[in-house]
Amino acid sequence: MQQGSGILTTRQRRLAWLGFLLAAIQAPVSAKLVSDSSWLFSLCVALMVATVIIADDATRRRPADARSGD
Repeated sequence: MQQGSGILTTRQRRLAWLGFLLAAIQAPVSAKLVSDSSWLFSLCVALMVATVIIADDATRRRPADARSGD
């Protein structure tokens, strides 16, 4: 059984992981240094990128011959 291809290329996946890590690290640092709640934006971006990475994982684990409606 072959595995399906994901929605991201290998390069895009690496960049997504890098973006996730940078945003996830920046959020607590920004919360410590800045008095307003602008650090929440970094947290939201990190969560959105994580969602894309999880969706790509799920697509990659699906067999290649499976239909999208299943």
